[in-house]
Amino acid sequence: MKRVAILISGGGSNMVALAKSMVGDHPARPVLVASNDPNAGGLVRARDMGIATAAVDHRPFKGDRAAFEAALLEPILAAEPDILCLAGFMRVLTPAFVQRFEGRMLNIHPSLLPKYPGLHTHRRAIEAGDSEAGCTVHEVTAILDDGPMLGQMRVPILPGDTPDALAARVLVQEHILYPTCLRAFADRLPIGAGIR
Repeated sequence: MKRVAILISGGGSNMVALAKSMVGDHPARPVLVASNDPNAGGLVRARDMGIATAAVDHRPFKGDRAAFEAALLEPILAAEPDILCLAGFMRVLTPAFVQRFEGRMLNIHPSLLPKYPGLHTHRRAIEAGDSEAGCTVHEVTAILDDGPMLGQMRVPILPGDTPDALAARVLVQEHILYPTCLRAFADRLPIGAGIR
């Protein structure tokens, strides 16, 4: 059974979708939900689901990402995960952190990568006059939103769409895509090669 740690910053809807999917004959189980915000609503949701939680507030580490990441690593490594999933984790991670988890860290991004890495993806897609938007699950590399793609789902952009309306429709697809990609990824992952 593969062990999965999930990093969040907010309400954790993608975390909940992932955790709910990891039941029965699924090859993985959630062992930790960690956040950079001690008040993140997703921590409460994780605890209600019986998942261990940890919070490392990034604010006291302002200007020192390496020190923040060192503190964040403690609960992650203690949980002995095989896979690390970013699910709405809104901190940019250093290349050193990413390299430690290379080939074992996944992210979901609310655009059809390589279009619109970074923030404000829905507004940017609408302003560009695109006919569709969507979401992408990818492996995390040191380059923001640039790792190997594991799956995408597409959503039409409707006349009069607002960024919020589009985001809500894309989120529905995120909750389908991320669990599907995690299961396939966990199935392929060798046993006993966890993150250290």
